[in-house]
Amino acid sequence: MENYFNYFTEIEELFQRRRGSLLILSTLDWALIETWKEAGIPLEAVLRGIDATFDAYDRKPTKTKKVNGLAFCTQEVLGATEQIAEAAVGATPAGKKEAGLERSDIAEFLVRNAGKLEKKSFPPSVDSLAKEAASTLRTLAAEIPAQPGFRAEDLERRLTVMEEKIFAALLATTSDEAILAVRTEADGDLAPYRGKMNGPQIEQLHKQYIHKRILERYDVPRLSLFYM
Repeated sequence: MENYFNYFTEIEELFQRRRGSLLILSTLDWALIETWKEAGIPLEAVLRGIDATFDAYDRKPTKTKKVNGLAFCTQEVLGATEQIAEAAVGATPAGKKEAGLERSDIAEFLVRNAGKLEKKSFPPSVDSLAKEAASTLRTLAAEIPAQPGFRAEDLERRLTVMEEKIFAALLATTSDEAILAVRTEADGDLAPYRGKMNGPQIEQLHKQYIHKRILERYDVPRLSLFYM
């Protein structure tokens, strides 16, 4: 698994550097990064795709069409992913240094999120679930320092399940009007990019967008280690 620190931050930093401004990534941009991460697209492929997109634009710049979002890089990112996969076929794996995190940093991250969940005021149907998640996070944090054979990938799966359960409970308590507003917002933000992605990609991005917006609505901390 990619270094947890690097995936989001390196993508953001490269895009801003190539864009030539501190353009704040939008909800759509962050949702797209999550989609790439969950699809297992290597960080190297994303960075190559961003560079290739801006290189092509720099060769033929226009005043009316700029690279204003990561979605413009989608095709180049997918192309780079295929190139990396093809280059890996038949290759003999070399000794690869694991880019993991310090256990103490992970434990601190879990405890910090547990504290945030404990302080939040949630609807009654969600509150018990949030408190249970906070208790689990503290237990996991206490076990990590001395846990034999600790694997960040296994922990990430547990954190993903916890976040998905909280999201599902929050979605069930959110009014139809609020959900409709988020979906309408997602449709509007995605509209310019529908021609650049296929149906499954648009559907997944739409799902991630709504997920992120609902969690933001209730100020729920992101539990994934990618948010450390």
